[in-house]
Amino acid sequence: MTPMARLAGRTAVVTGASRGIGRGIAERLGRDGALVAVHYGNDGDAAAATVAAVEKDGGRAFAFRAELDRPDAVDVFYAALDRGLAGAGAGREVDILVNNAGASGSGRLHQLTPEVFDRLFAVNVKAPLFLVQRALDRFRDGGRIVNVSSLVSRNAYPESVTYSMTKGALDTMTLALAKELGPRGITVNTVAPGYVATDMNARHRTTPEAVAELAALSALGRVGTPQDIADVVAFLASDDARWITGQYLAAGGGTGL
Repeated sequence: MTPMARLAGRTAVVTGASRGIGRGIAERLGRDGALVAVHYGNDGDAAAATVAAVEKDGGRAFAFRAELDRPDAVDVFYAALDRGLAGAGAGREVDILVNNAGASGSGRLHQLTPEVFDRLFAVNVKAPLFLVQRALDRFRDGGRIVNVSSLVSRNAYPESVTYSMTKGALDTMTLALAKELGPRGITVNTVAPGYVATDMNARHRTTPEAVAELAALSALGRVGTPQDIADVVAFLASDDARWITGQYLAAGGGTGL
C-alpha cells in the first residue's frame, strides 16, 4: 500500500493544526490520503497555510475555528466541523481524532494564578475529553484517537507545574478511554514529545548555545522536529497500529536516558 493510499477514505480531525506539531501531523495525514480537518483557535492565516500545504502535496483539507477555552467550546467546535465537512462533500463520520491543541506557560509554583490554571486545564484536559465524548456517535468502529502529551508528565518539570499536571491527566485519560472504546475496535494512545523546535518553544533557543544544550538532552544529539512527531502519530493512525492501544509512546529521541 502506498503512503497516499494508507488512509484513503478516512476523515482525520487534528486540533491545534495551524502551526508546529499540529501542522506537521495534518500534512502527514494528508499525504497518507485522509481528508484533514485543520482546527485552529485564533490564527486563521496560519491554518490556511496548513491547508495549502496539504493540498500542495495532493491531499484534501479544510480549516475550522473553535476557541477551546470557552464554555461552549465543544458546541462551537462540532458546528464548525460539520460546516467544513459538508463543504468538503463528506459525511459527519470521523475516523481519526488527534488531540494536539495545548496551552502552556503556567510558570513555577510561586507564579501560579487560578486564571491560568483554569485555562490550561480547559484547553489541555477538558476539551479533549469532551471532544471525544461528543464524537462517540460519529466515530466509526476501528477508529483512532491520539493524544499529544509531553515527556514532562513523566519527569519533574517545576518550571511549568500546571502544564505538567494537565499532561499527566491526559495520559490517564488515554488509559481509561482505551479500555472504554476497545470493544468498538477504537484505539487510544498517547504520543509524548520531548523538546521540539516550534514557535511555542522559540524562547528556549535564542542562542546557538541554548540550542546545543537542548540537543544534548537527547541521546540522538539533536532537537526534535514536528515531522518526527507527525510520523509517530501517522503510524498510530494507520492499520499497522491496530494491536496497540492504551500506550504511552515517548517521542523524545531518547531524552533523559
